[in-house]
Amino acid sequence: MADQDARSGEGKRSTEIPALRWEEPPEGPVLVLLDQTRLPAEEVELVCTDASVLVEAIRSLAVRGAPLLGVAGAYGVALAAARGFEVEEAAVALTGARPTAVNLSVGVGRAHAAHQEALARTGDTRQAAEAALAAAQALHREDAQASVRMAAHGLALLDELLPAGGHRVLTHCNTGALVSGGEGTAFAVALAAHRSGRLRRLWVDETRPLLQGARLTAYEAARNGMAYTLLTDNAAGSLFASGEVDAVIVGADRIAADGSVANKVGSYPLAVLARYHHVPFIVVAPVTTVDPDTPDGASIEVEQRPGYEVTEVTAPRVPVTGAGGGIPVAPLGTQAYNPAFDVTPPELVTAIVTEEGVVSPVTAEALAELCARSRQVTIS
Repeated sequence: MADQDARSGEGKRSTEIPALRWEEPPEGPVLVLLDQTRLPAEEVELVCTDASVLVEAIRSLAVRGAPLLGVAGAYGVALAAARGFEVEEAAVALTGARPTAVNLSVGVGRAHAAHQEALARTGDTRQAAEAALAAAQALHREDAQASVRMAAHGLALLDELLPAGGHRVLTHCNTGALVSGGEGTAFAVALAAHRSGRLRRLWVDETRPLLQGARLTAYEAARNGMAYTLLTDNAAGSLFASGEVDAVIVGADRIAADGSVANKVGSYPLAVLARYHHVPFIVVAPVTTVDPDTPDGASIEVEQRPGYEVTEVTAPRVPVTGAGGGIPVAPLGTQAYNPAFDVTPPELVTAIVTEEGVVSPVTAEALAELCARSRQVTIS
């Protein structure tokens, strides 16, 4: 188990390399990604010259996390338009790259709509491409701004629920700057607590099977000088039983209209543990993650990942022999159950924190009111 003590001083960005950026070199525009499959061993950038490369990057989790997938999807449409590829085809491929994360389809749809509107209005493909890029850049800025507001709302909620301070927060998967145009969602709340001197300990679930907690959240926590401890997923129950968890804070990939939350698999068991031990279970996500067209948790399509992600492990600079490019840890031919997400019902969620405010208790009516308020703000 890794145990990292806090370091003094203002925390810096979780990574000095942006998770995603648009560039326009002489040979044509590109989308540059920090390849998250290579972290923390090495910081390597992946250059996308067309939407098909980006689709593969999304599927392989080189770029991931609900808010950032929305931004990436929008840039993917802009990239197809700027490079003269079929925009409609690119939009369809991007939207289908990961089915559960609703932000991806929202981002793709926003840039696609901007492109189509400009093309219908002007008939000029160059202007249409510029409109798609402007939509992607606007979404990128909005996501960064939303991150700041979510952190503020989330910290205020923590202080309200835990007035004694010295927060000991458990988080799952990765929700920091690597998944956002800003400093993230759930991780941004913990980071705000750290910077204000109110975070006693960040408990980091390793997050099986791809270890986004161990590889990515610990990476971001270390870079920010946070007091953090890494634990195996199946040690969480022991931690709760010992009274060492004051709150659970996670992100979300889709929130249904009734408040059901789809997040990285392993979130639901944490919600059950939290309820039994009377610990707040808090979800932090932008309003774009709320999908009013998905009525309830049973209606959420849960992505099923390849079995080799469970039957194999990968390690930097180690020879690989498995079918998925990793080291086999199960007998050849072993079948694996590998859903990317699970769904937590609203009655187990203490609060949903968004950039527009906090919903608690979590009900369909409260979520609908929040989304309506968000639309009014956007229109004005």
